[in-house]
Amino acid sequence: MGTAAAMAAPMSWRRLVYSVYSPALAGVFTRISDRLLRARDRRSGSSVLLLAPLLAKAEPAPESATAAPGAPRSLHAHFRWMAEHVPAFRVNGARVHMLTSPDQFYQTLKARVRTAKRRVVLASLYLGTGQLEQDLVNCIQEALERSRENSHTPELKVSVLLDHTRGSRGEVNSRSMLLPLLRRFTSQMRVSLYHTPDLRGLLRLLMPQRFNETIGVQHIKVYLFDDSFIISGANLSDSYFTNRQDRYVLLEDCSELADFFSELVEAVGDISLQLGPDDSVAMQDGMVHPYKGDRQDFSAAASKRIMEVVEMARVRQQLLLSQHQHSEKEEQEEEDTWVFPLVQMKPLGIQMDEQVTQRLLCDADQDSTVYLTSGYFNLTRTYMRLVLGAGAGYRILTASPEVNGFFGAKGVAGAIPDAYTHIARQFYEHVRQLGQQGRIQLHEYHRPMWTFHAKGLWYYLHGQDRPCLTLIGSPNFGYRSVHRDLEAQVAIVTENELLQDQLQEEQEMLYRRSSEVSGLTFEQPDRHVKLWVKLVTPFIKNFF
Repeated sequence: MGTAAAMAAPMSWRRLVYSVYSPALAGVFTRISDRLLRARDRRSGSSVLLLAPLLAKAEPAPESATAAPGAPRSLHAHFRWMAEHVPAFRVNGARVHMLTSPDQFYQTLKARVRTAKRRVVLASLYLGTGQLEQDLVNCIQEALERSRENSHTPELKVSVLLDHTRGSRGEVNSRSMLLPLLRRFTSQMRVSLYHTPDLRGLLRLLMPQRFNETIGVQHIKVYLFDDSFIISGANLSDSYFTNRQDRYVLLEDCSELADFFSELVEAVGDISLQLGPDDSVAMQDGMVHPYKGDRQDFSAAASKRIMEVVEMARVRQQLLLSQHQHSEKEEQEEEDTWVFPLVQMKPLGIQMDEQVTQRLLCDADQDSTVYLTSGYFNLTRTYMRLVLGAGAGYRILTASPEVNGFFGAKGVAGAIPDAYTHIARQFYEHVRQLGQQGRIQLHEYHRPMWTFHAKGLWYYLHGQDRPCLTLIGSPNFGYRSVHRDLEAQVAIVTENELLQDQLQEEQEMLYRRSSEVSGLTFEQPDRHVKLWVKLVTPFIKNFF
């Protein structure tokens, strides 16, 4: 269980708790909590109201009338509204590189860490404990040692943000992997462990360690080196370096964007538990404790700290955009790509990614095509309603049961692929009943000895054979991503043809290994879903 109180409990009581525990039991606790939080939001007002304009379906107007001061003139009318509500960064499309394989991701991580001079910022769910992960830690150590030896360069700073529950699981864990560095380079290292404010009290006491992350985690995946960074859905673990397919984008020498994500991770670190050289954890002075302090006070303080970063970046970028309008045309043409950071932290009242994603799905017209992928296909009701009711064509890619990350797992977790099969079948039946099989197609990824973890979307406008927009990062379009976890991704909108080529190649590479789902798919013997899985899926699907 991981707490002193739990260890002190009588053994008979602990056996009783473990014997009756299931995700459904967690659902009882958490649904009560969710209802209380929703009631609180109705009383006090939710931050979603600040983003209500994102959902407004404005009447078409001339470009000069709809563009806010500093809004990008060259950006297609479909996406100009993003710059009015979230930070908008102009970059040269040649600085954006799509990585395509786990090994390329891993080798890039190591190479960039080794050559970093000022800062390394790593945000992930957890750091694995195998040899590949140790080699990455060794790269960090080499960079820190080199920084100490070179008195002519600024001292390298390393900041690591992980989830507390996942990073503390087991005797050998993410914390034990980083402690030697923290003890040797105390003044240069920071390790922050985010703890959800929703895992507290009796729920925290009773929840077995294996399942406590179902309540909510730090899920952002950003890997930053000086002024370059990778944003991805991949964690720092051996399977993500070898045979677990994900998506990854490297933005090179983009100092303003790198500053934003560095400040964002620093802000989340400030509201997290700090790991000490003695393996203790404590909050910074003056910060409300996430599970010992008042729930509302923590969320209010955390939201304020993080929104300071977002709002400062938004205002700063609007000023820069205004200045760019008066610069030389040649200079403007070089910056042909726009990057919009999208943050989702519903437990803290921050839901920009949710609102932007809803607007994108809502605005997708019948002449456009959206390729959407998620390793865990479990759309929220709102997203499902928008997809089913939209005019755009949808090609949805998800994991087949054998490449699901839970395939072959022990205990209750082993039934999760069957639960996803049940959810996919229900979605397919909705599509069939609406007669939308031609507009909405479901595909399954297949690859022997691999698992599938890619998420995001590619947006093709009418008449275009290459995508002009992609969403890439940590969200999965499911309940957890929207309501429970801390998430971040970027919307990349580009007019750069070479970057559009990269996006198209990435999309086609993933879909090439897939097959289209039909009614016959669910009639196969290996797709039989046991009755008990069907019965419990509605209660547990919001936890995975």
